[in-house]
Amino acid sequence: MRNFARIFLIVSLLTAALIVQQPTSAQPTLRVTHVVNGTLGDRSFFDSAQEGLERAVKDFGISLKVIELGEDQARWEPGIDDAMADTDSYDILVLGGSLVADYVMARADLYPDKKFIFHDEPIDYTKCKCANVYNVIYAQNEGSYLAGVYAAAMMKEKALPNLSGKNTIGVIGGLDIPVINDFIVGYAQGARSVIPEMTVLTQYIGGERPFFDVAKGLEIALAMYDQGADFVFSVAGGSGLGMIQAAQQRGKYFIGVDSDQWLLLKERDPEAAQVILTSMIKNVGGALYRAIKLALEDKLRFGETEIVGIAEGAIGLAKNEYYERVTPDSVKAIIAQAEEDVTKCRVIVETTLAPRPCKPAQ
Repeated sequence: MRNFARIFLIVSLLTAALIVQQPTSAQPTLRVTHVVNGTLGDRSFFDSAQEGLERAVKDFGISLKVIELGEDQARWEPGIDDAMADTDSYDILVLGGSLVADYVMARADLYPDKKFIFHDEPIDYTKCKCANVYNVIYAQNEGSYLAGVYAAAMMKEKALPNLSGKNTIGVIGGLDIPVINDFIVGYAQGARSVIPEMTVLTQYIGGERPFFDVAKGLEIALAMYDQGADFVFSVAGGSGLGMIQAAQQRGKYFIGVDSDQWLLLKERDPEAAQVILTSMIKNVGGALYRAIKLALEDKLRFGETEIVGIAEGAIGLAKNEYYERVTPDSVKAIIAQAEEDVTKCRVIVETTLAPRPCKPAQ
């Protein structure tokens, strides 16, 4: 009897220890809804955002619901309204882009118990009740500065075949709006820091599908290459796929945007990938992954805007294996110097948005 009592006591103590070591109840999974005002598969902005959120699913165990609103802008406002109103399905709703900022600003206060992550366009907190919105924007002008430096340096160093010798590059934006022009001014400044007399051809896709019009991207890029541009830089999302085709047809070069577009195409279309020497990385996915991590730690600063750039690792050039192979050491050194100059505030990159106070990186 004494032995039975002793065994019962030991088993009870072990059981109690196991109960103490385990959480009394599993913490609820953070539910995230990603609203895409377009479609996935652009191999650029939206795909980068989705990649970061999918990584958060894998690493943090969050649940993720994706709503693709399509290319018809008339569907965006009611689609966003429905997604925000479906409060039983999310804790945090993620949305981004300049074309939908007003929708979020007008509705966020209707759902005070929910949180929103809005990225890629500044939220004006003086014009909305947005205390439940975390806003992250990217210093894309810094990354575009590096893209301009790269294009000009490759031309100056005569590092490529089939150069026109006309000191001309191109950039094609989706729309003539401040966030797109922020890319463009940085690109031009970077190029002219290497070749002061550089001509920068600039045009916009426009129309009803500015970030999805592959045919228009092809048409404009062909015209730029025919005017002597050696590089065309895309700031037009999925329309950039047409610009890649133009570079192939003319034997010229392309700089991608947002995601590493060479990496995305190297297996699927290796011939197209050969014209993409680098991409200006706007690490949308990395910024959203970081935001989810901070939210889980209860450290995300809702009601504030955060700007991230080269110094934070959120902006830069794609330095993949192809970049390493085609880029001479002299150009790599120029890029390294440009990165240092920006992060240490020796160079202040022009912007079409609110100026960002420069704090030298240590």
